Amino acid sequence: MTPALTARHPHVPPDRLLAGLVPPRHFADARFATYLPDPDHPSQAAARARLADLADALAAPRRRFRARRAAPPAVYLDGGFGVGKTHLLAALAHAVGPERTAYGTFVEYTHLVGALGFRPTVRALAHRALVCIDEFELDDPGDTVLMSRLVRELSDAGVAIAATSNTLPESLGEGRFAAEDFLREIQALAARFEVLRVDGPDYRHRTAPRATPGLPDDVVRAAVGGAPDGACEDFVALLAHLRTVHPVRYGALLDGVGLLGLVGVAPLADQADALRLVVLVDRLYDRDVPVLLGGRGSEGLFPEAMLRGGYRKKYLRALSRLAELGERGRAVAGD
Repeated sequence: MTPALTARHPHVPPDRLLAGLVPPRHFADARFATYLPDPDHPSQAAARARLADLADALAAPRRRFRARRAAPPAVYLDGGFGVGKTHLLAALAHAVGPERTAYGTFVEYTHLVGALGFRPTVRALAHRALVCIDEFELDDPGDTVLMSRLVRELSDAGVAIAATSNTLPESLGEGRFAAEDFLREIQALAARFEVLRVDGPDYRHRTAPRATPGLPDDVVRAAVGGAPDGACEDFVALLAHLRTVHPVRYGALLDGVGLLGLVGVAPLADQADALRLVVLVDRLYDRDVPVLLGGRGSEGLFPEAMLRGGYRKKYLRALSRLAELGERGRAVAGD
């Protein structure tokens, strides 16, 4: 087994943050050709075609945008979880090329600004042809102003922007804070984007993420104990440890982990803990790390009150991804 996650306090230097702005391992092979649109939902094929056209346009010299004094493209993929938005975003990044593209999640960019400072971040990204922002969310007023300014300055520098989210740009922030107080920032941000709606059901063939009961804790321990790259953690202890680690370091927290077991899993009571868990699940998914859940499993993991709140779509995404990772974990364990 690998060293316990709760014993790790990873340090991620700024240069590693910049080097890590690439599509995650889960989408290493994502290409436009491997995205198979659902014929019942034409918006999927339309979104793929539009991004393929954008990739072709970005293959031309960047001075093309500046010479015409036209704003560079800014596209925004809007749709439910499991319709392939991240696949399309990663395919676009691969088509443009890693040396000309920065790819990261919303939280990774906000932390990059915190680590480097705003102006150095703009300088570090401004020479790219394309900046991809996955899981675009505005969870507080500070992030609203920060990301609006970052998108504006990168766009003014000639950088194309592509983003994904489960929320239309003009609705970002709803249910999370007093969005009306920042309506001007949100409207200015929304006005920069061409919205591409991506309709369809979850490709994992679930109309809604299904809850799965947990395995016996001793079964989880035994299965993980037999894996050389396995890590087994007490759920409550791991949540406590996550409070001491910045979410942008959750990826580094998982270095060397090929199977994660969680014992004593129980419904969450604190929303801050729930949001940290969402980030951890995203990093597990990015890295294709199978998961084994003990205790209650995902049954009631996010209580109904949370699922009715402003972060509902985040929690549903986490449940959807946990279900897929859990299936892989059970396959590894031979269950």
